[in-house]
Amino acid sequence: MTPPGTTNHLITRRDFLRYAGAGAAALLAGWPELRAAAPPAGGFEPDLWLDLAAAPQKVGLRAGPATPVWAYRPRVLKGDPASVEMMPGGYLGPILRVQRGQKLRIDFLNHIGQPSIVNWHGLHLPADMLGLPRYEVGPGQRYRYEFEVRNRASTCWYHAMSAGHTPEQVYFGLAGLLVVSDKDEEALPLPRGEYDVPVIIQDRDWGGDNRLHYPLGAGPDAAHAGDSAGEVPGTGSRAMMGGGMMGGGMMGGGMMGGGMMGGGMMRGGMGNMMTRMMGFFGDTIFVNGRPDATLEVAAHAYRLRVLNASNARTYKLAWHDGRPLVVLATGGGLLEAPLSKDYVMLTPGQRVELWADFSNDAVGTQLTLMSLAFKGSIGRMGGGMMGEMGRMMSHSSLPDGAHFPVLKVAVTHKVKARLELPRRLSTVTRLRAEDAANRGSPRTFRVTMGHMQWGFNGRSYQPDQVAADEIVKLNTTEIWEFENNMMMAHAIHLHGLQFQVLERRNSPEGGGVIDGCVDEGWEDTVLLMPNERVKLIMRFVDFAGTYAYQCHMLEHAADGLMREYRVAA
Repeated sequence: MTPPGTTNHLITRRDFLRYAGAGAAALLAGWPELRAAAPPAGGFEPDLWLDLAAAPQKVGLRAGPATPVWAYRPRVLKGDPASVEMMPGGYLGPILRVQRGQKLRIDFLNHIGQPSIVNWHGLHLPADMLGLPRYEVGPGQRYRYEFEVRNRASTCWYHAMSAGHTPEQVYFGLAGLLVVSDKDEEALPLPRGEYDVPVIIQDRDWGGDNRLHYPLGAGPDAAHAGDSAGEVPGTGSRAMMGGGMMGGGMMGGGMMGGGMMGGGMMRGGMGNMMTRMMGFFGDTIFVNGRPDATLEVAAHAYRLRVLNASNARTYKLAWHDGRPLVVLATGGGLLEAPLSKDYVMLTPGQRVELWADFSNDAVGTQLTLMSLAFKGSIGRMGGGMMGEMGRMMSHSSLPDGAHFPVLKVAVTHKVKARLELPRRLSTVTRLRAEDAANRGSPRTFRVTMGHMQWGFNGRSYQPDQVAADEIVKLNTTEIWEFENNMMMAHAIHLHGLQFQVLERRNSPEGGGVIDGCVDEGWEDTVLLMPNERVKLIMRFVDFAGTYAYQCHMLEHAADGLMREYRVAA
């Protein structure tokens, strides 16, 4: 709860711009000095060029000592400074606002004590620009991204990835929102400016001295020496071996050296092992990097860009007074028309845009965005060894599927302007099953468990290992079916593309889950309930290369539920 005498407010876009205008010196206070900008290289001329550094920081999140976190801090080297909007008061990275067709150069600088890379979740990019573990760089090193934004208008996000360290790095703050706009979306009468508000939801645990507790990693307190190695000279290098996959990642300090076997799964006892297997669930809900958040609004229509950035928790979102949720968009962009739902399921990695109209609410109205109770999750699986172990080993007072408030909303003032909900939003071209190259025999990926490790089709993650049934041809449409015969839900995410949901089978009839899934648009992440089968259709275009698919319940992925797939020219 919020300590007496303090109020945690969700900061709106108007506040972001005010803080952004305070000057680079104020924004970067307390951070290590960055190198001077290098001249353009390789003939790529960016429209927007920025440094994005990951480094330890301390933030005041509640009364008492400041909380150690890892944070992304930006510096715009070329382009519109308003493209980067700081989120003051919390620990999350800045909101990056980009345009379709815009060329971006982003130099990632790693100032934490672990290998890391920035993953651009939801963007359609070449494999070496996407930010996969194979490209992670060690402490003191850099990685250069150069790419053109090809996505339609959508709400995407970015977060740290590292072989064996992804859950820990995201948990302690290395994540942020990325908003893509285009001309079609900008022509619609949708809420903008201060009425376009991020809602980034996470669950966290408090430890002693206002530290965030995460059972599987030491976090920022153990990483202050991250800058000691200095920076690797030059720009555009792909530092993969010295501090990346082999030197300090998968083998050196990741899943084998200090992760799953060296110090993750085996160190810390049964509780840590169960967190790896079942995921982390905290007992405090954070919104935009703040606990106990309140959003103060006008009596006006708002566009809420909701992101589930939790490590493993799925939310069943609904208004406490029963008013419907009006869905404008999923992770791949606008729907064809607004969709009214009693509740919306949002699994880790998923985004949804909501139309929230407070125009008819009186000043003083108090609303609460809730997560409603649902069945089928950890601790509520109704039987079996996994369910009993989950109940015994969970330390959270908010088990997955519990009923709890997420965000308080307070209507504070009236405004004259009004917006009407558009009847039509966009054109969503449906991919046809008959056009799929494998329409008669979809690829099937079963979620499996063996030797206390997750996998797909009995195979757990191995770097640079792609099986024959994980190779697809460029410029083809395919159907992939994911089958979950485990007593646990998963969040299936495909890197590098968007897909459409063709069908669900064996979906749970009870528990109030499936009716909250929004399968009408483009997505890159989908909820897969226990025993459910979901068919996805996708098109592999533009880029050949090695990508990945995974469960976005981050501990599951770190425990092997991630594989690579190859797009062959």
